[in-house]
Amino acid sequence: MAIPIGLALGIPVLLALFSILATLVIEWRYPRVGEIAPVDGIDLHYVVWPGEGAGADIPPALFIHGATGNLHDQMSAMAPFRGQLPMIFIDRPGHGYSGRGHGHDRPDGQARAIAALIATIAPEGVTAVGHSFGGAVALNLAMSHPDRVRGLVMLSPATHPWPGGATSWYYRLAARPVVGRFFAWTLAMPGGFLRRDSGIACVFAPNRPPKGYASAAAIELAFRPRHFRANAIDVEGLFDHVTATQDRYSSVTCAAVILTGDRDTVVYEHVHSVGCARDLPNAALFVIRNCGHKSDYAAPRAVLAAVARVSGYPIKGIASVESEIAGVEAAIAADRHGPDCVLEKPGDAGDLLAAAETARLPAT
Repeated sequence: MAIPIGLALGIPVLLALFSILATLVIEWRYPRVGEIAPVDGIDLHYVVWPGEGAGADIPPALFIHGATGNLHDQMSAMAPFRGQLPMIFIDRPGHGYSGRGHGHDRPDGQARAIAALIATIAPEGVTAVGHSFGGAVALNLAMSHPDRVRGLVMLSPATHPWPGGATSWYYRLAARPVVGRFFAWTLAMPGGFLRRDSGIACVFAPNRPPKGYASAAAIELAFRPRHFRANAIDVEGLFDHVTATQDRYSSVTCAAVILTGDRDTVVYEHVHSVGCARDLPNAALFVIRNCGHKSDYAAPRAVLAAVARVSGYPIKGIASVESEIAGVEAAIAADRHGPDCVLEKPGDAGDLLAAAETARLPAT
């Protein structure tokens, strides 16, 4: 039976109205919380936490969130450690409350904007900490702006070409010029709400998401049409970007630590994390057993231990990376949470991770 023309036109209009109203509610619930800096032609949103208990010389740790995220994600993970060292949290261009502008849809363009911010608020440089897609941005920051990065920590990074180069269908659709805008303004918002909890469970699997994570991390900001589309364009362009830039990774000479789980449901850790350990001349890879993609939440103390390691400054109450990981592994060994969404990986992936786990930086 044919659908009446009025109904066919009316449904998209109603969905767009829903998206507009929901955006207003989401922005009321999760307003801007930081400062705005005009850099590289855009407004970049950031938050600074001073390090009241840290030495004056310790460089700030600058946290760069992953896909479908914003600065609240890493702020929530690091909240128990506020004050132990200076911390900076940013909304990547096009995410949260940062502008997008021209040329900020790839990790190198986003790194350029972040480098301009660092020059303004932390001219002595930072320890760049990037999770997932943010790992690619942090790596480009260290590669193209080495004077701004004193150390590099990558958490479950996405940095290398992966088998097939495929992404989720909704990223491919939303990234398209015309139909992508239509999709983002009609179906992305209701679809985001419907898939929110299952998506969070999949990203954390096999570990349990913290109670109230969706609210603490302001996940719904990513459902807004412009944010959703910017995120899709980021993800869709990543494969081509890392393919074009991976041969330059060896130019990154600062100390680096890579933390990854061996049960990641989002990225192939044996491709990305092992690839970083192979390609970066001063990197150490640490694999956390039975840890999923959200290593920033599963092992926040290990993250700070990695920051201390690459910066050369101890952090009060934080032990070595090895010791902190041992504690994490004991705590999450029995985790079996989340849906059955584990990526299929080649049979030799476990052997690669086991071999890579022996890589270490010289003791500091």
